[in-house]
Amino acid sequence: MIASFARGLRSDCAAVAAALREPWSNVQTEGQINRLKTLKRQMYGRANIDLLRARLLAPA
Repeated sequence: MIASFARGLRSDCAAVAAALREPWSNVQTEGQINRLKTLKRQMYGRANIDLLRARLLAPA
């Protein structure tokens, strides 16, 4: 398992180096996408668009 992880890091060496070197990240964006997907899963088949819109616009 660790060997497989190490192989993955080696195969994507440039991306790993850039992630460690660059001062910016997309964590905020990924968090918002995760929040939206989680909310959509919770609401699937349960309510109409008005309730979904209200939940999306409500503060987290």
